[in-house]
Amino acid sequence: MARLLAVAALIAAVTLAALAMFGGGEPYKVKAVFDSAGQLVPGNQVRVGGQPIGTIADIELDDSANAVITMELEDVVAPLHEDSTATIRATSLSGIANRYISLNPGPNSGAELEDGSTISADETSAPVDIDVLFNTLDEDTRAGLRNLVRGSGDQYDGRASEAGESIEYFAPFLASGTRFAEELALDQAVLERFLKDGSNTVGAIAERRDDLAGLVVNTSAAMGAIGDESVALQRALELLPGTFRKANTTFVNLRNTLDDLEVLVEESKPATRELAPFFRELRPLVADLRPTIADLRALIRQPGANNDLIELTAKQPRLAQLTNNVFPRAIRALNRAQPVIAYARQYTPDLAGWFTKFGQVAAYYDANGHYARVMPVFSPARRNADNTLTALPPRDRLQGYDSGVLRHCPGGSVQPPPDGSAPQPAEGCDPEDTPPGP
Repeated sequence: MARLLAVAALIAAVTLAALAMFGGGEPYKVKAVFDSAGQLVPGNQVRVGGQPIGTIADIELDDSANAVITMELEDVVAPLHEDSTATIRATSLSGIANRYISLNPGPNSGAELEDGSTISADETSAPVDIDVLFNTLDEDTRAGLRNLVRGSGDQYDGRASEAGESIEYFAPFLASGTRFAEELALDQAVLERFLKDGSNTVGAIAERRDDLAGLVVNTSAAMGAIGDESVALQRALELLPGTFRKANTTFVNLRNTLDDLEVLVEESKPATRELAPFFRELRPLVADLRPTIADLRALIRQPGANNDLIELTAKQPRLAQLTNNVFPRAIRALNRAQPVIAYARQYTPDLAGWFTKFGQVAAYYDANGHYARVMPVFSPARRNADNTLTALPPRDRLQGYDSGVLRHCPGGSVQPPPDGSAPQPAEGCDPEDTPPGP
């Protein structure tokens, strides 16, 4: 009896060892739903962290034309838990049947997935093959992409060393791009608003494609004009650093000005809505101004010496030095002559009338009379109330001259016109002192 029990125990131990070594029963199976099988075939590996832990047993389609892939997994990962994900990956870029499923087990705190459970399509991702991407492009786009690839080859032909140096900056570029993408992903609301605003902006630009084309043409013409002035541009660039250093204080003070200007900008925004129609109406004027601008350009700058405005401006400092003493003296003389000119200007009509009538004294004979017309000229006299004249004594004949003030008002050397426009009252004169007569 004891011998039988020993044999039975030995058989049980061998059976347990065989089960431990070769397994027993059905393997643990889990299904995963993919949008596309991604060139997977039965027998491909299932990996976790790069280590094979199972194989693909079967591939079939469900009612929605999705690929349902059955995976047989080893006990080392069985059972899986909820939130497990699966991704189809490629071992290398070459080959066809070189795909595998990368499994990311869910946390152990989740519910266990029973044998035969399914990982939904929301928890899986399939690769997009490059031929699928190319199939989405039309013929013109594929031709353009082909020309781009060929042109890139021509671009780097014979420039391998320069291309090698540029590749050194590729990794920092990718790192910066990654950080940029991470910053964008931090605020989805801002990113969505940016994309919407960008779409609206692009749409608005597309509606103004004619204006944009004109802008490009005018920019090309402007760049061509700048290129023609390469020497002057080079000189300007040489002077630019010194200019910036001297303008540093101005730029610092400009910050406060910009803060004050922000209020003006906010108040001006309603008025800017009318700028677009105004600019549309202004466009013909700008087109007509092109010849004027061309002439102005020739006036400002043209080949040769001493024939343009730039050279004239360059000589202004020398002119200022030469006139530094002359102009102040001239200004003082004009200031002193101003009262005399102001006083004499009132008698301009009298002077003009004298010049006009003086020439008629010795005019030719005509139907109006003889060659010479004369008028009586009396010595200095005083008109009495009965319209008679009394000669002035010699001592009174210079009355008005010696005091610097004449008694005759402007326009008072002739009889007053009916409309009363003369004589004009002035300081120190007598408006009633006019020649007798109607």
